[in-house]
Amino acid sequence: MPIREDLQNLLNIYAAAYQAGDAKACAAMFAPNGELYSPYAPPARGRTTIEELHKDWTQDGGNGKQLNVIHAGSSGGMAWCLASFSEGHVTGDGTSLMIFERLAGEWQIRVCSLNSNDPEQAGSA
Repeated sequence: MPIREDLQNLLNIYAAAYQAGDAKACAAMFAPNGELYSPYAPPARGRTTIEELHKDWTQDGGNGKQLNVIHAGSSGGMAWCLASFSEGHVTGDGTSLMIFERLAGEWQIRVCSLNSNDPEQAGSA
């Protein structure tokens, strides 16, 4: 399967967990030493911190969160993608740049940087 499809499938699983309000499942998509950077919150490093952040974010069911891969690539045990995200009128739309690491045969998010299209969110964290 091409890397773009692999990563889109992974993001679909993440979005479903997000919409279900399952912060633990969202955090499990990240590598143990994963990092999450967002204009909506301070940086989160490690699954425990990422799970805590997702507890806040997913408590309302994720407002129909969607992620769509725009570009993707890979080399060996690393991959990357640029994805668009949409989460309704409260959070809005933006892009996410993600780096993935293949751990135990599975792709996991190593670094995720969310970037809002809303000028009021840019640089607010």
